[in-house]
Amino acid sequence: MWYILDKENKPVKSTITEHGEWIEANPERKAVKQERIGDIFVSTVFLGLDHAWNSDIPVLWETMIFGGEHDQYQDRYTSVEDALEGHKKALTLITKE
Repeated sequence: MWYILDKENKPVKSTITEHGEWIEANPERKAVKQERIGDIFVSTVFLGLDHAWNSDIPVLWETMIFGGEHDQYQDRYTSVEDALEGHKKALTLITKE
């Protein structure tokens, strides 16, 4: 199932076409937060495609670490608020390296 975000960053079901049009019109809303610390990049994004399995709650956000000891670390979330907390957690991981 595909989603877009309303003005309060709440997910709204959409078609793949609607999702593509939304991303094209709102590219700044796909990247929730991105930071570089040295050679390490932490990225938290709105996926738009539900990554949940056997759940009624869509998993639509993801944080990844690129580079360093935790390269390819990944966690996914059901809300933008959880995604922002997860981004902080990822930053904590890399600052402990």
